[in-house]
Amino acid sequence: MNCSLLPRGFKTNILLQRNLSPKLFQKNMSDGKKQGHCVSYADVKDAWKRIEGRVQYTPIFTSTYLDKLAGRRLFFKAENQQKTGSFKIRGAINAVAQLCENREKLEGNFCVVTHSSGNHGQALAKAAQLYNVPAFIAVPSDAPQCKVDAIKGYGGTVVPCIPTLQGRIDKCDELVKEHSGIIVHPNQTPAVIAGQGTIAMEMLQQNPDLDAIIAPVGGGGMISGIAIAAKEIKPSIKVYAAEPVNANDCYLSKQNGKLTHLKFTPKTIADAVKADIGTNTWPIIRDMVDGVITVEEEEILQAMKLVWERCKLVIEPTSGVGVAAVISQKFAMAKNFDESVKNVGIVLCGGNIDLSVISKLF
Repeated sequence: MNCSLLPRGFKTNILLQRNLSPKLFQKNMSDGKKQGHCVSYADVKDAWKRIEGRVQYTPIFTSTYLDKLAGRRLFFKAENQQKTGSFKIRGAINAVAQLCENREKLEGNFCVVTHSSGNHGQALAKAAQLYNVPAFIAVPSDAPQCKVDAIKGYGGTVVPCIPTLQGRIDKCDELVKEHSGIIVHPNQTPAVIAGQGTIAMEMLQQNPDLDAIIAPVGGGGMISGIAIAAKEIKPSIKVYAAEPVNANDCYLSKQNGKLTHLKFTPKTIADAVKADIGTNTWPIIRDMVDGVITVEEEEILQAMKLVWERCKLVIEPTSGVGVAAVISQKFAMAKNFDESVKNVGIVLCGGNIDLSVISKLF
């Protein structure tokens, strides 16, 4: 069956709630940062104000067929239809806008620097272009060509680097020194995390009845922002992270109760979640993410194929990670899961794919 937009009963809600006026967002809650957290719900609301009108208010889709597979109602947040092709533009615009607000505190002109396998690089290049700020992006040599081309298309300067986490970091450091740049980290910069949290604000506007949200996790910026916002707006909601078995540092960290890095470079088709969670995102994940579900490479591919075929939505493999998790039996066995979870929001985080590569996998 084809996917559809939310049922009629939700369409009016979307229109009424666009201005952040619903009582849902005016509960008597503390906006202060929790101990050890670098971002608060107040930061997410500020991010919303900065990015509103500059990013897409992406739709939610449903699928009867996928509902049956999962055994519950699924609501797909189509960030693959977001500007630059992924959710990353939210955090990038918030970060660059904040820097520009404080431009007078910076000495002279400045540029922004980051490392990225593609999606954050595209987003930062686009955000920098909007604010007339130069952007230098350290890109792993194995990044999809379509993402590299897009970074260049948005005016960013691509600088190839060794395809390891340390290789990315080293090249970033070089660029900062060479250009007196300011690092906008793909997932550890607080402004980036806050920007990604706006996804949850939209999802709970579009469907206040969500019982859980699930999203892929790499460095943890998106899942952290979502958890901060979702748990403040609706304290009963559950937030789950999904990641490949081949890149399971978040799962291991939750299991061990401490930040645990992998001792190898992950090999997974989900290139956007190869990064480890970091020191800023770990405390939020530790305290606010209910559980982590891991999936195999074949599950990711099949989930991606299902969304293409049944929903007619072009998603990249990383988007398939969350879908694979929610339609698997592992979801019902996740930590803190209970049968009250009937309505689940899944973030389709991006749609930037290299068709010449993907076509060879099926």
